[in-house]
Amino acid sequence: MKQEEVKKTIRDVMPARDESSYSSLSASCAGNRIEVISGSIGYGDEEIKSKPESSTCHGTNPVIKSTSSDITFANRWDHFLARLGVKRNEHLIVPGLHALGKPAKDSPVFASANYTLSFDALRSALAGIDAYILVLDTRGINVWCAAGKGTFGTDEIVCRIEAVKLHDVVSHRTLIVPQLGATGVSAREVGARSGFKVEFGPVRAEDLPEYLKNHHAAEEMRRVHFTLPDRIVLIPVELNNFLIPLLVASIFMLLAGGYTAAAAAITAILSGLVLFPILLPWIPTTDFSTKGFIVGGLMALPFALNAFYGMIGEALWLRSGWALAYMLTMPPVTAFLALNFTGSTTFTSVIGVRREIFRYVPKMAWMSGIGIILIIVLSSMKIFGGM
Repeated sequence: MKQEEVKKTIRDVMPARDESSYSSLSASCAGNRIEVISGSIGYGDEEIKSKPESSTCHGTNPVIKSTSSDITFANRWDHFLARLGVKRNEHLIVPGLHALGKPAKDSPVFASANYTLSFDALRSALAGIDAYILVLDTRGINVWCAAGKGTFGTDEIVCRIEAVKLHDVVSHRTLIVPQLGATGVSAREVGARSGFKVEFGPVRAEDLPEYLKNHHAAEEMRRVHFTLPDRIVLIPVELNNFLIPLLVASIFMLLAGGYTAAAAAITAILSGLVLFPILLPWIPTTDFSTKGFIVGGLMALPFALNAFYGMIGEALWLRSGWALAYMLTMPPVTAFLALNFTGSTTFTSVIGVRREIFRYVPKMAWMSGIGIILIIVLSSMKIFGGM
C-alpha cells in the first residue's frame, strides 16, 4: 500500500475534531493499545533491557539476537509495570535485528519500536511464523508517538538497515512497517537510500498472519479503533501519574471541610481519571474540556445539594457558601484531567489541544481559585468561631 494511501486511510477513519486532527498526536501522547503493529521483550540472555545510546545505529559486527513468540511471566510483569507507568523509561528492548523462530533468507522482515509493549505484541502475534524483527531505537516510545517525534522515521530505518547489514541477511528487499509509523517514514526515501521497499502493514499486530497471506490489508485492518477496553487499559497509568495530587487534595479538603470535603476532592479527581475515559463517546459536546465540565458538574451536584440541605442547623450563608464551593472547585478539576486525556486518544490533535488550553484553562484556573479561596474563608470562620 502506498504511503499516501495509508495516510489518507488514517485520516478518513479517525473522527476529526478539527481540520488538523489527522496528526493524531497531542500534548502528552501517552500511547495506547491500538498503536501496535509492533510490541515488548523476550528477556533472554540475548535480550537484556538497556537504555539505547544515540550511536548504537552505527555499530560494527552486528549480532542477530534470538527471540520467540512466548510471553513469559517476566514479560507480563513488565507489561503490568508499563501500564502503571512505573519505571517509564526502562521498558526497552535492545535495538538491532532479532530472529523470531528460525528465519531463512526469504523470511519477512518487520520494523518495530524498542518499547517492550510494542515488541511483545508483534512477536506474540507472529506465533508459528519465522521472521526477522528490525528494532529501531525509539528511546522506548511506542510506534505511533515515536513516528510523530521523529525517532521512528526514515533516517533511523536506513541507518538501522545498514548497521545490521540486512542486505546480507535476507535475499529480498522488503521491509514491513507499522501503518501507524507512516507519519514518520518516507517510503520513497527509504527505498532510494537503502534499496529496501517499505510495505505498510495493518494497524494491529494480530492481523499480520492474515495480512501475510497476500500482503493485502482489508479496510478493517486499516481502521483505528478506540473502544472501551482500549480506554480502560489507560486508566492505571493515569491514576499513577496523579496519585500524589490526589493525596494532597484529599488531605487539604479533609483539614478544610472534613470527610465530606475530602470525598469531594477524591470524586472530582477520579471522575476525570476513571469515569471520563469510560464515558467519553457518550458525553455531549466535542471539546474534552466541556465534556469534563459536564461530568464534573454532575458529580459536584450531590455534594452541593448535601451541603445546602444536609447541614441542618447551620446558617443559610454557610450552607450556600459550601454548596457554591463544591460547584466551583470540582468541575474544573475534572475538566482539566479530561483535557489531559487528549494525549492518550487516537483522534485529537496538537492544534485542537492548544485551542482548548487557551480557551478553557484560564476558566478552570479562575473557578478553582475562587472556590479554594472560598473554602479557606469558610474553614477559617469555622475554626475561629466566626459563624
